[in-house]
Amino acid sequence: MMGLWLTGTLWSWDAIWLLLWVTLPFNLLIYGINDIFDQETDNINIRKGGYGGAKIDPKEVPWISWGVVLLNSPFLVFFALNYSLEANLWIWAYSLTFLFYSAPPARFKGRPFLDSISNADYAFPLAIVPLALGEEPIWLAVFALMAWSLAKHTYDAIQDIEEDEFVGIKTTAVYLGVKKSLVWVGFWWLVSTIMFAFVNIPLAIANGAYAFWLIWLMIKDDSATNAKRIYKYSVAFPYVVGTVAGFQLVFFMALELV
Repeated sequence: MMGLWLTGTLWSWDAIWLLLWVTLPFNLLIYGINDIFDQETDNINIRKGGYGGAKIDPKEVPWISWGVVLLNSPFLVFFALNYSLEANLWIWAYSLTFLFYSAPPARFKGRPFLDSISNADYAFPLAIVPLALGEEPIWLAVFALMAWSLAKHTYDAIQDIEEDEFVGIKTTAVYLGVKKSLVWVGFWWLVSTIMFAFVNIPLAIANGAYAFWLIWLMIKDDSATNAKRIYKYSVAFPYVVGTVAGFQLVFFMALELV
């Protein structure tokens, strides 16, 4: 929806297929594939099995795999036939990067820094939606959200350092340790805040303040227990800051319609 609103449009039926795709189909691609290849880690992770993530049974793997293929293929074919080449390139980059974040042989999750950088993908809809609708994306907003997303991935991975280390998965958080990870996170959240400032000042202030608060919560107590405890605040980050941006966009577009 943010990608749509950034085109200056409150609603367009031309975006409905993208919006439907990023509900169950694409989320199953991201998290279903991740659950398939993270079973060993998930089984010893106390936060899994609830809102922090699923635990799957090995017998569910074929169902999830076929679900990913059958639910995503029709959308990808539709996009290829109806959207521009540039939009499709971003769509395929979006899909393949998330696929190989979890799946071998690439498995970015087990490669320090690549795991974090690959999660910049979460920002791609800000480019995909405008390009699919024939509009030019606000590239500074795209790049700002990319910087934000790669930082958030490492921040959230801090809580799983013990489990990932135990099974031999070397994430950026495992490689750097807590304190250096917070430096990495802080740098990219600062970059995102600066770039957001060129797009919207209130958004930049909200982003910088929330990021500083999350880092401060970890600096006070860098234990794995505290990292898991404050994870819910990290989950809320995009909703809080996204609301600041979304409210302004909708408000000013609605004023123009009156």
